[in-house]
Amino acid sequence: MSSVKRIDHVAYLVPDIDAALASFAALGILPGAREVVAAQQTEACLLPIADGNIELISPAGNESLQRFLDKRGPGLHHIALEVENIEAALADLAAKGLPLIDKTPRIGARGHKVAFVHPKAFGGLLVELVEASPHA
Repeated sequence: MSSVKRIDHVAYLVPDIDAALASFAALGILPGAREVVAAQQTEACLLPIADGNIELISPAGNESLQRFLDKRGPGLHHIALEVENIEAALADLAAKGLPLIDKTPRIGARGHKVAFVHPKAFGGLLVELVEASPHA
């Protein structure tokens, strides 16, 4: 498997990014990049901390995220691990029998390649694999 380089981000799902930003600002954590990922109907805002990020996410038409909020309320949504070669990582996980949500990567926030591993693979934890865009 392509090696995991680091935790890219921990995603926290919230109904209102602006309200969440105010709470993090009280800790001195200021927002970085903020964008709407139209293809995923998601709004995202990075909060850089050391070598990683907290990523605030909110549905911008994404029905799955809205169902999550309606059922569970705000909270941890997923952990994203940066890998060197996302295609190789997905092939390796599939060969080992781990269930994948995405069999091929798609473009996510910051223009990075992303793919999700089914929560069944990690005891209920949704894991996102991220390969950094060379242009980011």
